[in-house]
Amino acid sequence: MDVAEMCERVRRLLPAARADLAELVAFRSVADPRLFPPEQCVAAAEWVRDAFTAVGIEGTGLIETSDGSLAVFGHTPAPPGAPTVLLYSHYDVQPPGDESLWHSPPFELTERDGRWYGRGAADCKGNLVMHLLALRALRELGPLPVGVRIVGDGSEETGGGGLEDLARARPELFAADLVLVADCGNAEAGRPTLTTSLRGLANVVVHVDALAGEIHSGQFGGAAPDALAALVRLLSSLRDEAGDTVIDGLDSHGTWEGEPYPDTTFRADAGVLEGVSLLSSGTVADAVWARPAVTILGIDAPPVVGSAAAVVPRASARLNLRVPPGTDPLAAQDALVAHLHAHAPWNVRVRVDREGVSEPFRAATGGPGYAALQRALGAVYGREVGTVGQGGSIPLCTVLQQVLPDAEIALLGVEEPGARIHAPDESVDPSELEHMAVAEALVLASLGR
Repeated sequence: MDVAEMCERVRRLLPAARADLAELVAFRSVADPRLFPPEQCVAAAEWVRDAFTAVGIEGTGLIETSDGSLAVFGHTPAPPGAPTVLLYSHYDVQPPGDESLWHSPPFELTERDGRWYGRGAADCKGNLVMHLLALRALRELGPLPVGVRIVGDGSEETGGGGLEDLARARPELFAADLVLVADCGNAEAGRPTLTTSLRGLANVVVHVDALAGEIHSGQFGGAAPDALAALVRLLSSLRDEAGDTVIDGLDSHGTWEGEPYPDTTFRADAGVLEGVSLLSSGTVADAVWARPAVTILGIDAPPVVGSAAAVVPRASARLNLRVPPGTDPLAAQDALVAHLHAHAPWNVRVRVDREGVSEPFRAATGGPGYAALQRALGAVYGREVGTVGQGGSIPLCTVLQQVLPDAEIALLGVEEPGARIHAPDESVDPSELEHMAVAEALVLASLGR
């Protein structure tokens, strides 16, 4: 298929894609009923179902999963001799957080400085619209040249595991030769990139108890054990002076063999303040793609405003541990729990609640689907296609690798670093949306020959 012709076709359809994204971003589809009404997720799921029906996907419908979320499915069978491609993304989003930190309303798509801003504009409603845009462009040329399955996840951000349970129970719903997981992005805007590895994760909440209740800091402070101080010391034991994660029994010396992640690029991507050092004794790529990393997600303790002159009796922290391919996340979680118990200062009482885990993932890249993707991306961007790791986790990838052992699984999308996913002022670069949709359309067309 002529690349220039497909580029022009997708460019002409881009205004409709922006209108789609504006409608989809308007749904406050945070899959946590404590924050937003669950009806918002239901409405978003119905919108996704109807949108894929409108572009010709057959048999679209909603399936309730084990975590209560709704997954969107559809399947247009393949012509004789053609493969089937599964297009995945998710419609649930991260909470907006403090809305005062946004420069425009998070659930109102807003154009500013050449980008489209809104929660989910990239992660992952922008990727759903990318799928729609590619399919719409292909349908203008006639029937789809390959079989297409669509899967819209409703609880990826909360890690509920419902879609993974469904894949294990009903793998036929996911059966495909190539799975395009649109929940990543290029290493930088305009630089075509495929993600070949993902870290897994293991979360815990650690609780420290030291006293029966609050006591006067003047009368008892200095001898009475302070639970918050104990928690701070305990958390500090998880990193060494270089900033490496050091958990007893967990290897923290892995190295990344692929493309580098330059320090200057990482500092800009992460917004590291001038003069502040990067962590890790290795390279940035080692640290974010090949080694474990623990992050303190939150601490429960008295807030500064309104705090009393009292010794804190109890404190808690939620921890996120990312683990690289080759590491068992359950074993890593065991190691983290054991470390927290072993390093408790002053014999304070420590209790650790385990949360969910997800497996790391490494893609096989030698098949025809990957070759088609590399050709298409190279043709659209006019540059060599790179391969990188991704520090995040997508549990479905490993499950699909298990239930569809012969399928190729590729990760791509519109979430380049400038998108600031999960942060205030999340956005999508419309040129990335356009180029990735062209590449996806070219892949589907080439596989159907």
